[in-house]
Amino acid sequence: MRLRILVLPGDGIGPEVLAQAVRVLQVVGRLFGHVIECADAPIGGAAIHLTGVPLPDGTKRLALDADATLLGAVGRPEFDGYPPDRRPERGLLELRSVMGVYANLRPVRALPCLLSASPLKPEIVAGTDLVVVRELTAGLYYGKPRGIFGEGAETRAVDTMAYTRAEIERVARVAFDLALTRRRHVTSVDKSNVLENSRLWRQVVTDVAREYPAVTLTHLYVDNCAMQLIIRPTQFDVLLTENTFGDILSDEAAVLAGSIGLLPSASLGDVRPSGIRAGLYEPIHGSAPDIAGRNIANPLGAIGSVAAMFDYGFNLKAEARAIENAIETVIAGGTVTSDLARDGHSATTTEVGDAVCAAIEARHARVVA
Repeated sequence: MRLRILVLPGDGIGPEVLAQAVRVLQVVGRLFGHVIECADAPIGGAAIHLTGVPLPDGTKRLALDADATLLGAVGRPEFDGYPPDRRPERGLLELRSVMGVYANLRPVRALPCLLSASPLKPEIVAGTDLVVVRELTAGLYYGKPRGIFGEGAETRAVDTMAYTRAEIERVARVAFDLALTRRRHVTSVDKSNVLENSRLWRQVVTDVAREYPAVTLTHLYVDNCAMQLIIRPTQFDVLLTENTFGDILSDEAAVLAGSIGLLPSASLGDVRPSGIRAGLYEPIHGSAPDIAGRNIANPLGAIGSVAAMFDYGFNLKAEARAIENAIETVIAGGTVTSDLARDGHSATTTEVGDAVCAAIEARHARVVA
């Protein structure tokens, strides 16, 4: 395949981890016979410095033209006091909307070699293998009206959570389709005892479930789900959530894997005329400005996002498995950054990238031989 990839390094540790992800992308492309064409563009704080806005029109056009988009991270402390439409994070929210990537997939798996890295007891996290499917382009983060109004004691803040049946149906189908390829269990998360939005959510998800008789559907209130993730995470297969709940729960689930730096994500839209599904791929961690520029950030979430791109975006399963197997090999071998190191010795961001590339090369050589 000839694949055109847009690379958005962004802010903080974004450029560092994405540099390693692109290296892995190019190695896999070469070994499997694909032509990879990469183009860079600014987003977030970097874009504000260059253009005055967090998502320039040029970046939008490139994202719509590319076969897939890889993102590092957005956010800089210097913009914390800026109005919402001028903050780096607004660029990411707008990009998701422009690309129409409404379903965010965040896999969480507890590797046997990392059970001690979680703050939870090994016997609790052992066997955890779940995917959070989060609705990404509606709900509280996009609803209107929103803003801060009035003065003095009458100052009032408003955020609006809004969903349509169609918005819930399309992300629910992504979750149920994914469950068919896994253990055939969807847990839908809501707060229908309090929120009207959640009442519609539960009703629509229940309706969609009738189209998937082979999949078991369970409903959980979000507060109970948060507790169950810590008490018995192995009960979950596919977790289906609205935007805000998914943002919170997927970060909580990161402790099950051992580090938030490990987790990739795939944000998916509809299939384009080319046959490739619209996709934005990024690690779930933030820009971590306190460690930016020190070559110590964990690049495995970004590298895993390349695997997700091959898997969900291009349906190239062998390429995805090659990256995932290499990540496991590298972790088991102890070439990890300080967030995962347990013996006092840690590797740099670049060294982890080197190790993943070498593991892919070595395994491919054995297969070919």
